[in-house]
Amino acid sequence: MNLQPVGILGTGKYVPERILTNQELEQMVETNDEWIVSRTGIRERRLAAPEQATSDLAYEAATAALQAASITAEELDLIIVATITPDMFFPSTACILQDKLGAKRAAAFDLSAACSGFIYGLATATSMIASGMYRHALVVGAECLSRITDFTDRNTCILFGDGAGAVVLGPVPEGRGFRSFELGADGAGGELLKVSGGGSRVPATPESLEARQHFIHMAGSEVFKFAVRIMGNAAEEALRKAGLDKQDIDLLVPHQANIRIIQSAINRLQVPEDKCMINLDRYGNVSAGSIPIALAEAVESGRVKEGDTIVMVGFGGGLTWGASVLTW
Repeated sequence: MNLQPVGILGTGKYVPERILTNQELEQMVETNDEWIVSRTGIRERRLAAPEQATSDLAYEAATAALQAASITAEELDLIIVATITPDMFFPSTACILQDKLGAKRAAAFDLSAACSGFIYGLATATSMIASGMYRHALVVGAECLSRITDFTDRNTCILFGDGAGAVVLGPVPEGRGFRSFELGADGAGGELLKVSGGGSRVPATPESLEARQHFIHMAGSEVFKFAVRIMGNAAEEALRKAGLDKQDIDLLVPHQANIRIIQSAINRLQVPEDKCMINLDRYGNVSAGSIPIALAEAVESGRVKEGDTIVMVGFGGGLTWGASVLTW
């Protein structure tokens, strides 16, 4: 069976207007700008307005991606929203987005793989298009992490921000499009990065609120060690599956979690820094939104040319990881 080559037809991004700087965080918790920048590389992050939810951010990014792809919402067959901060338990944020866009023909569902969610979403949609099941898919990574960030915890509140990135996928000519995916999970590490409150295990109660169980909790040093190892591994495995090597990379788009983790990936893959898309100094860690926002900015700024080999790689809670190789 000949599979249809699938690629990205258009990209879009949206970040809220409100900027939260390191200097403002100095007034909230015991920290300082120099400490945050030296350890994370983050200088500021964006916060959604009180009236904005994840679907609102997703809508703006999706509209931009559809416009860039010259595709109407009515032509979409599938909408996948990768998020860990849905508007609500159900209906899915993807269904809310489907209605906002007027994409009446599209199937819609959310995907939960934390910061790896966008890569998982790309792999899922690509498989469906390649098989002939669908023709056009919208994949969005969108988060309102500020709603689950504990702004009294100086170890986590410096890291996270809000935003959304989106891509439209569809058929592309032979020799273009996605060459490989590498996805993985290690559920034994689930305790290292989690929000334990609000689900069926720990439903919302006065006690769970008091214990701050509805906020992100992270074992920072353990997650760091995992990330440093897995980012390089996943990217190398995706390249191997695509029949390519490190020197074939024209642009590396890593998950924007921490500058030290990105540097370790750059060193492992022997990619010069000018071939790596880095924007976490402006947005912090936007979980599932970070890779598609970075990709959209790379496209906007002319850093992506036809025929380029692009490697996207991320890791996240679960623990999960994902990488893809794409010929633009």
